[in-house]
Amino acid sequence: VVESPTGQIMGYIMGKAEGSVQQEEWHGHVTAVTVAPEYRRLGLAARLMSNLEEISEKKEAYFVDLFVRMSNNVAVDMYKQLGYVIYRRVLEYYSGDPDEDAYDMRKALSRDKEKKSVIPMKDPVRPEDIE
Repeated sequence: VVESPTGQIMGYIMGKAEGSVQQEEWHGHVTAVTVAPEYRRLGLAARLMSNLEEISEKKEAYFVDLFVRMSNNVAVDMYKQLGYVIYRRVLEYYSGDPDEDAYDMRKALSRDKEKKSVIPMKDPVRPEDIE
């Protein structure tokens, strides 16, 4: 959580560590990250992401991943600037009318010396195919 000097919440991030160490899938996952509209464009999201990446490094994760709506160009561009790549497309990940596809974006960490975790997949997957 990032708070203003007056105690107002400016932004927050929620994440977790998950996956299999044996399959080199142990990773940090961004469950949610948000910054209040009046505090955007100040680098807070980048700071929050950096903190989660540092924690993931300490947990010896191979990578950090997140899911983002394909239509959210501002967020996709921001994540790219932070070093994330589009790993795969997940069909109908977000429910709605109509359902919307997501990008699974990843950033390799130091444990993944060969950057295998961020080699993009060629074909899209369905949500039920995600481990």
